[in-house]
Amino acid sequence: MDKKALTERDICTKFITPALKQAGWNIQSQVREEFPVTNGRIIVRGRMHTRARPRRADYVLHYKKNLPIAIIEAKDNKHSLGDGMQQALSYSDALDAPFVFSSNGDGFLFHDRTGLFGQTETTLSLSEFPDPDTLWDLYCQHKGISPKARETVEQPYYDDGSGRTPRYYQTVAINRTIEAVAKGQDRILLVMATGTGKTFTAFQIIWRLWKSKQKKRILFLADRNILVDQTKNNDFKPFGQAMTKVTNRTADPSYEVYLSLYQAVTGSEEDQNIYKQFSPDFFDLVVIDECHRGSAAVDSAWRQILEYFSSATHIGLTATPKETKEVSNIDYFGDPVYTYSLKQGIEDGFLAPYKVVRVDLDKDLQGWRPSKGQTDKYGKPIDDRIYNQKDFDKTLILEKRTLTVAATITEFLESTDPYQKTIVFCEDIDHAERMRQALVNLNPKRVKENRKYVMRITGDEAEGKAELDNFINPEERYPVIATTSKLMTTGVDAQTCKLIVLDQRIQSPTEFKQIIGRGTRINDDYNKHWFTILDFKKATEMFADPRFDGDPVKVYEPKPGDPINPDDETTDPDTEEPSGGCGEESGDYDVDPDSDWTYDDPDWIIGGPGEGGDTGGRTRYVVDNVDVEVVAQRVQYLGPDGKLITESLKDYTRKQVKEQYATLDEFLRRWQEADRKQAIIEELAEHGVFWEDLIKDVGNKLGDEPDPFDVICHIVYDQPALTRKERARQVRKQDYFAKYQGASRDVLDALLDKYTDAGIEPIEDVKVLSLAPFTHIGSPMELIQAFGSKSDYQQAVKALEDELYQQSS
Repeated sequence: MDKKALTERDICTKFITPALKQAGWNIQSQVREEFPVTNGRIIVRGRMHTRARPRRADYVLHYKKNLPIAIIEAKDNKHSLGDGMQQALSYSDALDAPFVFSSNGDGFLFHDRTGLFGQTETTLSLSEFPDPDTLWDLYCQHKGISPKARETVEQPYYDDGSGRTPRYYQTVAINRTIEAVAKGQDRILLVMATGTGKTFTAFQIIWRLWKSKQKKRILFLADRNILVDQTKNNDFKPFGQAMTKVTNRTADPSYEVYLSLYQAVTGSEEDQNIYKQFSPDFFDLVVIDECHRGSAAVDSAWRQILEYFSSATHIGLTATPKETKEVSNIDYFGDPVYTYSLKQGIEDGFLAPYKVVRVDLDKDLQGWRPSKGQTDKYGKPIDDRIYNQKDFDKTLILEKRTLTVAATITEFLESTDPYQKTIVFCEDIDHAERMRQALVNLNPKRVKENRKYVMRITGDEAEGKAELDNFINPEERYPVIATTSKLMTTGVDAQTCKLIVLDQRIQSPTEFKQIIGRGTRINDDYNKHWFTILDFKKATEMFADPRFDGDPVKVYEPKPGDPINPDDETTDPDTEEPSGGCGEESGDYDVDPDSDWTYDDPDWIIGGPGEGGDTGGRTRYVVDNVDVEVVAQRVQYLGPDGKLITESLKDYTRKQVKEQYATLDEFLRRWQEADRKQAIIEELAEHGVFWEDLIKDVGNKLGDEPDPFDVICHIVYDQPALTRKERARQVRKQDYFAKYQGASRDVLDALLDKYTDAGIEPIEDVKVLSLAPFTHIGSPMELIQAFGSKSDYQQAVKALEDELYQQSS
């Protein structure tokens, strides 16, 4: 047998798998081949999308079903033994598996990340591969897992047989948490981006701790009813009769898993503190959902619950850990045991990418100053000063600004999809109501179809709030547009939201990340794979803040005598409300525990005529006769590095392409040599070339769509661009078809027409022969036989492509 002639798959089947079996690994339960690590980053092409190639590890070895401990990367025998090592190490980073192997079928190169096996890299023969118990003992020694703790760590996750298993990052989060608990850590923080399955991860953690009897009574705390009900009815359903939802009546000690609202077990009166009906040591595990909110502040009423059950292990879950001078998740829980960021989720293809449309309004950029003696709509004299974006919709309402924003939203929807789920974030409830009215008046046709096309969904109004479930239900078309203030900032699983509008001044990275999280979910069934952010308040500048998507950083604590920023004393950066006021963080509320209560800015009431608009100590003016216009609109794209592209799309494209092809000659040579031109187009898309927008831009100047080849030649190498129609015309001038007769000539002629209409992609796919107009010429088999064979047909297509592009060589 010539080993050099074998494929990589042959090497796996004939050499690597037998070596594992010989070493005592159970191939069915402990060995996973072609293990899917990522889904492949979503690449947006206009209204279509594709995915980058998903990452798959050749082998992942598990000691138990849920415990990956080793990676093997295979190569064919033309490669050296260690050629796959660096790739394997990257999988090791992702999967938290410390034992890494590379093989070409001759043996293994073993890289030990624990430092316990001997030297870091060792060459092993095929017969020397370590057995499962050896690697597991080293793993436990490396992690500091005692023999007693192994019983908990080895407990498998819940598997209902449906095929739904934890993704790689969920597995790491679960295992790190289980190991921390098993080793006695009593305060644990998990940071996972919105849409990455925190609740499912929490369920698997609780399930394993509960089944192993490490934790016998568990309390799951949340501050919104919808979060508790979704959890109970979905991810936590397997707990069955062992689970209950705590009400504001009495505490029943006969259950093992309790789900509760803070509001259900606390109150301003002592007899409303239902949680005190349990003994302080009743629960041995408390899981706090969205732990950056209600109980995060030391002096909040809700923190008293955690202090009461302080002997229990506390696990905090959040997408946005809170670090301010008043509130610190890290102070309470310690550093996160695991962080999975929005950027990583998008890169892996588990979260939806986005593009940003920045809209600048003239009054926002220039400010506005009243004329001498000018009064507002209600006759109130307006203080003479320059009002800017910070004032708009707070101390000053320019009614035509609201109309301009609403008109821009409407124009965007009509030019893309008028029925895409849209959330408009406004400054307060009154702003949300004015925005609702403006959108209703600008969309009479849609509103006539259904009056719920636009709804205000805020915490103060039952009619709108009742539509929240319909808005987040993918099967319900209406409401389409939701105007809101704070209610939909967090905890709203809007799977099909495709447009997020920011007309709210956002200063907190925590709040910004929560808002962006409303659009990050992917829903294949409803074609939700990306979303757009329409930004009127420069909020997306927050993407450049290193705090936005990095690890949480402990804030600076001023020492006595240090200078103090006056803003720090008056403003909570996560609410933009006076600290100590009735913000969401104080927790001191007399609310219905079964409501979906949340906090909305109380400063929303506008005084009527003659009342002066005095709200909470602030004077608010309403001006109805000042025009507001859009002066600039700029689209920003998310690059493959997870950052927004700040330069022009052309400059960015030029830079990305020249990293691959430094000169025009290099690009031409690669294009001409490629068996499939579409492969180069897809490769450049993975590197950040936004074809749809570039083709549209160049096409607008040409009056017709150019070939992707011409887009690159024109934008990157300053060559004149041709349209597809012009390229096809040149081929026909050369009388290229003269050497073909009958059906073969008809096929090539139809392929050239197909290229003119749809581009290079369809003519490179033999399946095109099963579509019209080719079906009118003959069956796919007959058409291929007209050329002689499939190989002859493919050569003819390649020759046609050469002819299309020969004028550029």
